[in-house]
Amino acid sequence: MRGVTQAPGPDEAPLLDELMPWSVAPLRFGRSWIAAPDARTLRARWDRLVAAGGAEREALFRPSRARTPSSAVAALPGQRTGTARFARESGPCPEPVRVARGPFDEQWLLPDHRLIDVARPELWRVAGAPQVFAVEQGYVPGEAAGPALLVTAALPEGRSPAGRPGRIRPLFRRPGGREPNLAPGLLPFLSERYGREVDAADWLAWTLAAASPSPAGCRVPLPEDPDVWSAGVRLGRELADVQLGGALSGARPRLPGGRRPYVRAAVPARPADLSYDPGAEVLGVGEGRISPVPVEAWEFRVGGVRVLEQWFERRTAPAEPGTLEAVGPAAWPQEWTSELLGLVTALALLGAREPERAAFTAGGGGRAALTAAGVLPVPDRARRPASVLDHQEEGPEGQFMLL
Repeated sequence: MRGVTQAPGPDEAPLLDELMPWSVAPLRFGRSWIAAPDARTLRARWDRLVAAGGAEREALFRPSRARTPSSAVAALPGQRTGTARFARESGPCPEPVRVARGPFDEQWLLPDHRLIDVARPELWRVAGAPQVFAVEQGYVPGEAAGPALLVTAALPEGRSPAGRPGRIRPLFRRPGGREPNLAPGLLPFLSERYGREVDAADWLAWTLAAASPSPAGCRVPLPEDPDVWSAGVRLGRELADVQLGGALSGARPRLPGGRRPYVRAAVPARPADLSYDPGAEVLGVGEGRISPVPVEAWEFRVGGVRVLEQWFERRTAPAEPGTLEAVGPAAWPQEWTSELLGLVTALALLGAREPERAAFTAGGGGRAALTAAGVLPVPDRARRPASVLDHQEEGPEGQFMLL
């Protein structure tokens, strides 16, 4: 990751940190009750909190060094939430927003800066279509670690499932898809190298197909053969479309051959465990049964952690009674089952393409050519966020911030 000082080889694959130089550390929520798999739960938690007063509100809030009910903070960019100290808050719940809580796990968040320890406002300023966030996973050795890089259109929390630090790399440095977050001169270099115009979407597609983990960070080999580049971009576009839920193609991802996971036995109100029968391709959700579930979906891991198991655990883990975390659905919601069916499909599609992806991660250097062309080393200014403030942002207690 960043900060590793290691002398580069003569022509090894360059680091993603050099080629997408502006990156942001993961968000730190500070209190888990501000995020949930469904928006209704967040509204119920907010109502419970604002109905409490004094010491009870303080205890439910879960104060930290960064945030207490008396903290004075600015509003998050693009969010219409209060900036008065939360100890005096009595208004309605702010509209929850969709966030990527983890790999393939979109949840809802209360977008209130008074509740979030470290919100990374610079990311909120550039969020929104057509922005895509590349989330570099923390390094985990071994073949079962999973992909080194994932993409999401939702604002990502950015934490690696294994607890190791990762980095969030927006594809664009400015709102509206302006100014790609790439090393200056990289796109012209690639366009000349491969004899065709290369844009930011092509770059991201290639990176998804070819990125590989290393102790120093994610590496991205650059082939000399234009045909290899084109094939990798095609594969990467398909991988990105699956990860983005069909946003690129306009069609929901589906398994080949007309296969489709169905609920064969209803998921109970409170499923206790998750199981898998590889022979029958059946996923057990408590007494519920879903099939067919290809083995690639069950075995898909990120950061060495099985994605399906983590997704299920985050929806069923018991919470301490009397806390806001304990406020949740009385029974397993139908929408969770629908999300699970979509997740199975996405993981199966991605897992089946891993052998193809391995061919692009195996070869190619590129550092020497990038250095000779003056693309590397990247200038320090490319590592800093762009100035995108074209309007006033509300500071603590309703005062406008001085820009």
